[in-house]
Order: sequence, then C-alpha cells, then structure tokens
Amino acid sequence: MRLLLDTHIWIWSVSEPAKLSPRVARILQDPNNELWLSPISVWEVVILLEKRRLGLDMAPEEMVSQAIRTLPTKEAPLTAEVALATRHIRLPHRDPADLFLAATAKVFDLTLVTSDTHLLAAREISVLRA
Repeated sequence: MRLLLDTHIWIWSVSEPAKLSPRVARILQDPNNELWLSPISVWEVVILLEKRRLGLDMAPEEMVSQAIRTLPTKEAPLTAEVALATRHIRLPHRDPADLFLAATAKVFDLTLVTSDTHLLAAREISVLRA
C-alpha cells in the first residue's frame, strides 16, 4: 500500500505509538508499504509548536530529522496540480492543511491514514481509519 500519513498519525507514529490501533501500527511497520509525508505536515508541526499546542523539547528541524530517521517516509511533492485539486475536495470545513493532504492523496493515488472524522468522510480519496 502507498500511505500518506496525516500529521497526527506521523507524530503518534514516532512519539506516541500506543495511540495507534494495533492494525495500523502493523501496517505502518510493514516494509512492503510505502509511507509518504507531505511538507504540509511539517508546516503544521511548526505551527503547533509556535502555538504551544504541541510540546517538544527540541527544535522543529531536529524533531523532523529524528522523526524521518525513526519512520522513513517519502516526501510527497507540493505541486500546482495538488493546489488545484484542493478545489475538488469536499470537506465540512475549509482547513487548508486538510485540503492539501486530501488533494495530495488524490493526485498521487495514496491512501490517507487518519483518525480525523472530517477526512474519513471525504469521498474523493482513499482513507484508512487509524
């Protein structure tokens, strides 16, 4: 499977794996699955740190580097095609991060791993409930 990690799934995977269901934890550890990360998730982490909604005892650069070493991922490109695809994603809100993650999943034919109820309801993309 080709899996795009929602921001919270990425954070949980490296810092709080107990929050993941056993099934999702197994799927993420399976070397046959490709794990993808959007730069939007890195941006979200920076914002969460600045707002003090995410507590880390390291700089964002260090956190991202450590997270990628812990859970190797491919970087999903942030392209004009992805930006344009946000217009065709229907979510009950217009959160830019969620729109970009959903559009990335759609454009690159990835399954979005999430526990976000808004994203789980998106009909335009493949999702895996975490």
